[in-house]
Amino acid sequence: MIKVSPSILASDFSKLGDELEKIEKAGADYAHIDVMDGVFVPNITIGPCVIKALRPRSGLVFDVHLMITRPERYLAEFAKAGADLNTIHYESTEDPASALREIRGLGCRAGLSIKPATDPEAIRDLIPLCDLILVMTVEPGFGGQSFMYDMIPHIGKVAQMTREAGLDVEIEVDGGISPAHVGLVLDAGANVIVAGSAVFKSEDPAATIAALRG
Repeated sequence: MIKVSPSILASDFSKLGDELEKIEKAGADYAHIDVMDGVFVPNITIGPCVIKALRPRSGLVFDVHLMITRPERYLAEFAKAGADLNTIHYESTEDPASALREIRGLGCRAGLSIKPATDPEAIRDLIPLCDLILVMTVEPGFGGQSFMYDMIPHIGKVAQMTREAGLDVEIEVDGGISPAHVGLVLDAGANVIVAGSAVFKSEDPAATIAALRG
């Protein structure tokens, strides 16, 4: 099943609760919540207190993307705030295996993301610790960037590695995705699509979400 996880980075931050309700009614599966610290990526967004405030407003899976240095410092706080899925970056910690185990130990699903410059082969041994692998198709940090077509082989490689491991791991793709080229990432093996502007700026979010399912 193809799932759609609209990124709230493209939403109206002055009414985040209403924006979450809008995408839930439109048929979204997850709400992609980008957490940035201004260190790992050159932008700053939100923290656990905002997620805690939003949690009562939505029944969506909170797909929390931790673009922060040493995320293990805050995993318990995000779990307590209401995150369902915590995704860390392979490049953000010296011990991703330990962080992934901790996420699961806190009762959340564990995700692992790679930047465009990272060879997917680097995470092969970590796949058994993951419920989801996120392949970035832009440089993380800001919304509204253009899709990097040369990342399609990365998606295919991750899909191949999960098959070889015999594991049912979701493959999520994030960055510049619109209905115009979503078929390419689905064909490569992705099954969770993150889209920000394409959904939140759409005049018909339900139709856009349906189109993103391919």
